[in-house]
Amino acid sequence: MPGWTTLEDDRIGLLSDTHGVVDRTEFALERLLEAGATMILHLGDLGSEQIMDRLAGLPVRLVFGNVDEERAFATYADRLDLVVDHPTMRLSVGGRRIIATHGHLESELAQAVKERPDFIIHGHSHLIRDETIDGIRFLNPGAVHRAAVWSVATLEPATGRFSIIELPR
Repeated sequence: MPGWTTLEDDRIGLLSDTHGVVDRTEFALERLLEAGATMILHLGDLGSEQIMDRLAGLPVRLVFGNVDEERAFATYADRLDLVVDHPTMRLSVGGRRIIATHGHLESELAQAVKERPDFIIHGHSHLIRDETIDGIRFLNPGAVHRAAVWSVATLEPATGRFSIIELPR
């Protein structure tokens, strides 16, 4: 079983499915930082190297999604010193265990459920989700692009507070 990374962050910013839309992604990142995010997780479907350029220098970890060119993006992310936990990240934050993945790989989701974390966080569906199934809380911040509501979210793992931030159209 892959290892867990322990983080001291108390408020995590979550975004997904940016699909290469740079201006909206920049705005989303600003909103997350204004909301007090001390770590940002990008849950995949970055869509372009320009999105990674905007993530560079920020406290960020990411996974790739089904539209991302995994090999090329991994090389580019390495050049930018971005932390990539593809296909699944395992974090311990605020005494809670979090598994995050894009959501398109059923085998990764099935393995995550077997590990029984406190939270499974994903993107892919472009739909906001906050649902507890068999004691595991499933969260999805929605999508920055190609969604009825453009959104990101923050999570305070220690308290379980999940806050949606809607982005203007």
